[in-house]
Formats: sequence, structure tokens, C-alpha cells
Amino acid sequence: MATAMAMAMAPPVGARSISAAISVCSRVSAFSASWDGFRIHSPWVSGVRGRCNLRVQRGFVSRARVTSKLEVAAPAPGSLYEGPITYDRLMPCPDYSLPPRVEHLLIEKNGNIVDIICEELSLPPLYVADLIRFGAVFYALECPTPPPSATPEQLELYNRVLKLRSSRKQERLSLKGKTLREAQKVHRITTPSEYVESETYLRVHVHPKRFPRVYEVDWKSRIIAETDAFVVVDKPAGVSVGGTVDNLEEMCATHVSRALKLKKPLILTHQIDTCTEGCVVFAKTKAFSSHFHMLLRERKVKKEYTALAAAPVTPGHHIHYMRSDRYAPRIISNYEHPDWSNCELKILGCKQVKWPSAAVLSQYRVARCGWEHGEHAYECSVSLLTGRTHQIRAQFAALDAPLVGDSVYMTGVVARMKAPEIDPFLTASSIGDDESFNIVVENWRNQHGLEPVCALGLQASVISWEGEKQVFRAGRPWWR
Repeated sequence: MATAMAMAMAPPVGARSISAAISVCSRVSAFSASWDGFRIHSPWVSGVRGRCNLRVQRGFVSRARVTSKLEVAAPAPGSLYEGPITYDRLMPCPDYSLPPRVEHLLIEKNGNIVDIICEELSLPPLYVADLIRFGAVFYALECPTPPPSATPEQLELYNRVLKLRSSRKQERLSLKGKTLREAQKVHRITTPSEYVESETYLRVHVHPKRFPRVYEVDWKSRIIAETDAFVVVDKPAGVSVGGTVDNLEEMCATHVSRALKLKKPLILTHQIDTCTEGCVVFAKTKAFSSHFHMLLRERKVKKEYTALAAAPVTPGHHIHYMRSDRYAPRIISNYEHPDWSNCELKILGCKQVKWPSAAVLSQYRVARCGWEHGEHAYECSVSLLTGRTHQIRAQFAALDAPLVGDSVYMTGVVARMKAPEIDPFLTASSIGDDESFNIVVENWRNQHGLEPVCALGLQASVISWEGEKQVFRAGRPWWR
């Protein structure tokens, strides 16, 4: 338990020495005390007997050696690092990302969570403690059922669990009174001092997604309004509103809460994309959170956007239909199809403006995406009538006017301009279900790119509710 106490007393993560070859952001944030809302109060975590290390990853290099510094050459800002990986601390924050690495573990002995992960994954204790503070470590009382996309290794692990479960002679006390579904529910571990018992299932996100932009922002200057019930923030591009599954540290909600020195964390009420800037409303109280969600359901919250398109669009009411996909890109059609969601927006105006300078594009890491642009872009005022994920981005792409810097949809438009038949949905009113049509659809999806590193041409410029009583406006968009 000495190690557990050491981890619990570890100082906040701050600036540490790092190789000069690594480019890091100018600000280094110290971790504050864990929010009450993120803390797990149960002293016991349990799971399934046995151990198996499974690597679920894309392009991850072999298990890295442990050193005290990151002795690697820095890649370009915003890029994915693919060289040898060493581990020290999560801070200072690099301006590049490591390839995804998720480890699924079944623990075979009792112990401190940090000690166990260090032993299983050969990671330094301080790095593991940082992962926990980021919210990148999870547990379940029983190993969850693998998803359809599970790897063979995950399936092998689960089959071992089933055998162990059937041979268990006596039910563990930690499972008493719980259904299997309840026992398989995944929870986040939030303190390095957590003690886990044998047969614990763990999921460790070894390489959390990073958001270096959060350390470059003066957060107090981004606050539009504050009351006893809510806060309205002009969120900068490149910052997540409410964090990711593996990073609750580098998000807008956390840093605004600290800037205001709040005792409790702000409550999320709605989302905008990480690469979108503009108005976001956070609740201070559960009562306002419930009230605002009711307004959203009743469509009493009005949202207006300012979009920077790469080509002109016609003002007016535009309707498309979106397929129900879990992940981007969102597939759009000009025709109505069963089980597809309607997407409606109004383009209130479209004016010609100068294309952002090379210096501005570089500052906000805006991708060119293969688009051959001239001297002008087109700034549009947009009223969103339905709220679908990526709706404005996908609809503008369907109009052959992708948003500047939209590396997901602009690449698709470029491909369609070269070969219109590559998009099976904008030109056909029927959808096939045979294997050949599915191949065509998958080929169309593959024409799209990855999410922007930082910014694209979209700002949530105005948000209002309850008539004209509550109206809030963002500042100037990044391209002006």
C-alpha cells in the first residue's frame, strides 16, 4: 500500500524537463483536485479470474521501452507520430498525437491499480497516475460482452471468461445482488489510490487523444455570460466541449470551471464539434440543465451559425436526408429513404470574402484538402432547423460548397467533382441492398478524410432561448 499512498499524494502534473526535439505548447496546466462528480466512491473493483493482454490498435508499434524522457524527433504539429515510443508523463502536452492503443486486461491478484497496470503494461507509475487523472482507465465487475467489431484476441479473452464463470463455485461478494448486465457495466477509475481485487476487468487507453489548444487559450476572455444558473462560453476551435472517452482533462468544461474557480464542475447541456468554434451553454445547476434540455426537445433553442464555404451557395431552405451511421462521414442524399433522418437548414445570406491568408490557415492548422481555391471564399449565415451530427458540414458538401478546412467532407467533394458517379446517393433515388451496391457505398465513404486537427470554417455565432430574453453572440470568427 506504500505505492498506493505515494500515488495518492503525487503532486499535480506540471512542467517537466523534456527533450528539446519535442515541440510542446507554451502553457502547462496543473491538475486540480478531482471533481466530486467524477469520483468513484466504491472501494472495491472486481472482475474475472485470469489474465490476458489484448492490444486493440491501429498501427501501434511494438511495446515501448520505458525511459525518463521522450527521446524522439517531433513530427509536424497535429500529425500522428509513428516512430518508437517512450513514456514519461502526459504533461507537458505535445502538439502531435500518438497512435491509438487500448489494452484490455484481466487481473489475477489484488493490489493497487497503479502497481497492477505498471506491472502488466510496463509503464512508469507517474504515467499511469496521469492516465487515471485524465479519465483513461476503466473497470467492470464482469468482462463486457464483445462488440460485433471485436478482434479475435478479444473474443478469445471473452471465451476464457465464460469458462471461468461457469466453473466458479461460489459467487463473489462484490457480485452479490447484481445481474450480469449490471456487473458488466463499465465505470471510470478516477483516483490512483484505488484498490482492485483479483478477477478485475480493466480497459486502459494508453494514448489518450490530446488537445494542446486548451493551453493556448485565455479562458476568462472566452466567457460571454455567467449567471447563478448557467455559463455561456465562446469555445475556441480545436477544443472538445465535454472531453473524449479517454480525456476529461483537456476539455472546455474543465478549463472554464477552473477559470471561474467553481467548486463543482459545469454540466454539459449540448455539444458542438471539436473543430467548430462559438457559443456553448453550460449549466451550473441540475435544475437549469433539465430546463435547457426541455427547451432543446421542444425546439425552443435557436441556433445560428456562420459558415465559411469554399464555393457560393444559394440562399434559401435546403433539405437533405441523412443515413443513420454511428461514425463519420455522415452520408447525405437528395432523396428521402426509409429510416433516414431529414436535415433542414436555412441559408440566410451568402457573401464573398477573401480567402484566409496562409499565415491564418497555418495558425489554426487548417487543411487544404486538395481544394484548388482562388482569392475568395463565401461567408454564409445559417439557421439550423434540425440538429443532426455534422449536419451543416454534410449539407454544404452535398451542395458542392464544402466548408474551408473540412478534411472529412471536402475530400469527398473533390473526388465527386472528378467522377460524379462515385457518390451513389445524390444522383439515385433508390438504394440497393446487394453486395455490389455495398461495395460502391464503402468506396464512397473511403473518399472522405479524417477530422480536422484544429479548425474549420464554422462558428456557432448566436444562441438564444425563451424568445428574445436570452440572446448570446460569439466574437469574431477565426478567419476574419
